[in-house]
Amino acid sequence: KSLCYHVEKYTSCIRSSAHTHTTHTHTTILSGSRERFIVVFPAVVRFINTVSFLFSDRTYDYSVVHPGPNLNMIVGANGTGKSSIVCAICLGLAGKTAVLCRGDKVGLYVKRGCKKGFIEIELYKRGGNVVINREIHVENNQSIWMLNGRHSSQKAVEEEVKSLHIQVSNLCQFLPQEKVGEFAKMSKIELLEATEKSVGPPAMYEYHCELKNFRNKERELESVVKEKADFLQKARQRNERNKLDVNRYYEKKRHLDLIELLEKKKPWVEYETVRKRLEDVKKEREEAKQQLSSLRQTQAPMLKKIQAIENQLKPIDAQIKAKTVSIKEAAQRCKQKQEQLDRKHKEIDDIKQTLTLKQMEEEDHRKRISNTKRIIDDLKAELANVGDQPDVTPQIDAINAELRSIQVERGKIDGEKADLRREGDNLSAQARALEKKLIDMNNMMKVKEEKLRSRHRDTHSALEWFRQNRELFTGNVHEPMMLVINVKNHGFAKYVENHIPFNDLRAFVFQRKDDMEKFMEEVRDKLNLKVNSIAAPEESCSRRAPSRHIESLRRFGFFSYLREMFDAPDEVMSYLCHQYRVHDVPVGNEQTKAMIKTVIEEPYIKILYTAEERYSVKRSLYSRNISTSNSAVHPSQYLTIAVDVDQKRQLEQEREVRRRQAMKALQQRTVQLDRRENDLRKEKKHLSELRGKKRQLEQKISTKQDSLRQMEQGGVDLQKIREETNQKISAVNSQKVAIVSEFKSQMKLRAKLSIEKVYLALETVGLTAEKTKLENDCREGAVELKTLDQLKNQLTETCKSLIKRAREICKMGPGEALSEELQTALSRLPDTLDELDAMLNEEQSRADCFTGLSESVVEEYNRREQEIKNLEKELDDKSNALNAYRQNISEAKERWLNPLKQLVDQINEKFSDFFRSMQCAGEVDLHYENEEEYDKYGIRIRVKFHSSTQMHELTAHHQSGGERSVSTMLYLMALQELNRCPFRVVDEINQGMDPINERRVFDIVVRTACKKTTSQYFFITPKLLQNLQYAEEMTILCVHNGAYMLPPNQWDEQAFIRQHLRRKARA
Repeated sequence: KSLCYHVEKYTSCIRSSAHTHTTHTHTTILSGSRERFIVVFPAVVRFINTVSFLFSDRTYDYSVVHPGPNLNMIVGANGTGKSSIVCAICLGLAGKTAVLCRGDKVGLYVKRGCKKGFIEIELYKRGGNVVINREIHVENNQSIWMLNGRHSSQKAVEEEVKSLHIQVSNLCQFLPQEKVGEFAKMSKIELLEATEKSVGPPAMYEYHCELKNFRNKERELESVVKEKADFLQKARQRNERNKLDVNRYYEKKRHLDLIELLEKKKPWVEYETVRKRLEDVKKEREEAKQQLSSLRQTQAPMLKKIQAIENQLKPIDAQIKAKTVSIKEAAQRCKQKQEQLDRKHKEIDDIKQTLTLKQMEEEDHRKRISNTKRIIDDLKAELANVGDQPDVTPQIDAINAELRSIQVERGKIDGEKADLRREGDNLSAQARALEKKLIDMNNMMKVKEEKLRSRHRDTHSALEWFRQNRELFTGNVHEPMMLVINVKNHGFAKYVENHIPFNDLRAFVFQRKDDMEKFMEEVRDKLNLKVNSIAAPEESCSRRAPSRHIESLRRFGFFSYLREMFDAPDEVMSYLCHQYRVHDVPVGNEQTKAMIKTVIEEPYIKILYTAEERYSVKRSLYSRNISTSNSAVHPSQYLTIAVDVDQKRQLEQEREVRRRQAMKALQQRTVQLDRRENDLRKEKKHLSELRGKKRQLEQKISTKQDSLRQMEQGGVDLQKIREETNQKISAVNSQKVAIVSEFKSQMKLRAKLSIEKVYLALETVGLTAEKTKLENDCREGAVELKTLDQLKNQLTETCKSLIKRAREICKMGPGEALSEELQTALSRLPDTLDELDAMLNEEQSRADCFTGLSESVVEEYNRREQEIKNLEKELDDKSNALNAYRQNISEAKERWLNPLKQLVDQINEKFSDFFRSMQCAGEVDLHYENEEEYDKYGIRIRVKFHSSTQMHELTAHHQSGGERSVSTMLYLMALQELNRCPFRVVDEINQGMDPINERRVFDIVVRTACKKTTSQYFFITPKLLQNLQYAEEMTILCVHNGAYMLPPNQWDEQAFIRQHLRRKARA
């Protein structure tokens, strides 16, 4: 196999339906047994060489490309290998696989069946070209790099590429086929950065980044300055408020100092007052002493009289004591006699009570006898009524037998009930497991919704809006596919996810187009959400039959079509069958992978899956040769297991109904048996009662008669008991009379002794009063003298304590006198205690008015004053730093913004000219909302393709695919003359254009890219329109493959031109 790139450099080219002229053609065909891939460019990129490159098993073993210095038009049918050039440029220049979107591992880009592949690229550079070699190993996805024939690292290669201003990750320079749609999705900010890197001066992007960093630092400084200014303002306000408290504190301190002086003087005044009082008491004591001496001389006769009275009182006191003892003895004897009388009264009451009890017992005895006789008569009458009864024993035996049979049947029913209960327990356990399964499914749905929210928040927001406004739509509307698709087996999920793109998995599916338009108007236009929506085919395709029955493919290991692996609503399944032909995509196993070369030869198979890979099969329309590509099947992320619980629940419910019916029948039988058993037991009881009733009656009558005889024999004689009671009461009364006589004589004796004691007491009282009067007269003088002595001692001690306290308060040492300063201060104060107390109370009241103040208030005030000074200094430093940063920003902004505006104006001029040449309108401007927010600057592209519409910003949703392609292409062409990058690559961007716009864009590309001042340009396309205008600076590379290709040595450009001219002449 070989790859032939026909590099045709046209010095002049005029094509029409009848005439084709080519002045110069150069052809390079390289093939051989070595597995290498080389690409060579005669411009900045001079040479590229590849071996065993790109992942299809039908890709070329060895290939070479020689492009032209200006516009290179790479033309070839789909599948011929045009994009291999794009992949080689990207990977050979240390680009990431994510840029190509064809495989996440670099080993996937090596030809299938080979262990390694090679890429060699030669880049033009003044002073010596740069040659980069990359050897890719499949086994470990590692690469070996060489730079100018020497082993190197990927980092060194990236630095070398960067020094040549090559940016394969910049969509403005390198736009692969899979990234064409993403260009329109770039935000304004991303587009500005890509444009700066691509066409701006080398320092422009660095200035932009520097400005953003300056702005971030400025925000930080502004925040710090604002915080410190606010804090300083608050500190000043707090201190201003505290200043009044500080003044009040000092005023309070003045009052407290005055109180301290008053308290120092007060003990001195108290001491002076007490000292004067002591002098007065001493004088009074001397006077009282003299009075007491004269009083004792005049009272000598009175003392003798008091002695005589005391002599008279002594025998009288003895007589009073003797009388008192005699009175106590007489009272004790009276008390004893009274107690004896009380006991006799109680004895008579006990005798009477005993008689009453005997009478009541006799009355109860008679009643019991009467009742017993009546019961005997009743029992005899009942016995007479019973008469003779037949023998009921056989009937009782029959009832017992029937009861035993009922018990046996009840045991059987209980056994059947236990079986049904066990079965019910099993059903309950299964039902709980089923409910748990349903809960798990609901939780898994929530997990899927959470994944949708984290991956694409706008779609999740639209889903919440839809659930709240479902009634707005007339037809069926289905939530995003990833939520409504139920995979029948967890292992099938990866195939479904790999086959259906995520953009469709997150899309809403509508039965009616008008519902879809209404939905998009609400969520996209009004809510500004980026969501996808799909209208299902009008004619359902969900039941469409596959090309071949799956049974015919089982020999290859296929076991199912993709459609049979999941369930989905009819509209969703219809769309998937129509768009992705899930009904015709077979899924196989390891056997399929082992037979893959045979499988891909089968007709009608375009896409298939093995256990871990996806294969795409393409057949040439010319040679019918087959080319395949494969990729790894990624693990599932969104789809989860779905269980068909409805059928299982229905079966469980039917089984439960049958069990309940059986249980109900057994319960009914149990109720009937219980009812019959109760009836039999009642009948048995009645018969048993009839059989034993006569015997019981006879037994009762005999027992009652015996009891009656015993009661008649146990009677008492009430008359005899009454006589004995009267005799006992008479004897007790006789004893009471003797006791009363003795009690009366003792009471008379007690009264006589009491009267005598009263007379003696009256005499004692008179003598005692006279004695007391005489003693009081003598005692008054002594007491007064003693009181004065005590007062003198007290005042002396008080003086000592007061002088000690005064010296302690004034902090004076032993023998130390008051200082002159303190004496002067104390002399200004009042000299009396009343005035001192009044002034002290007044000052204390004034000091108490200043509440909540302490020395910490003053300390806090002084500390804040120092903090305010420090803050003012820090604020000045930060403000100066902020002003310096603003000056730096102003200078950096001038260095960046003015060239940027000129650059955007140049791009806009070119872009607008291109659109005007197409009878359309377009403009490019520098967009920003706040001039100081440098990270929000962006380039806005606005276009208008119809005269009746207004200009709209270029977005991924507003314009059609062709309009986006035209706008993208013209923007890139506007960058072409300004571009400082060495080359630009655009892959199949014209696929969505209509013929008119494609022709216009092609003319613009030719005019722009063929100028001498522009850089190298690669334009890849699978087809070209007829009668296009070409330029002699163009280089056209025609890529062909197949079994009927000419060998390189037989390619003759002049022969082809002559043959074409002859055919034209004949026509």
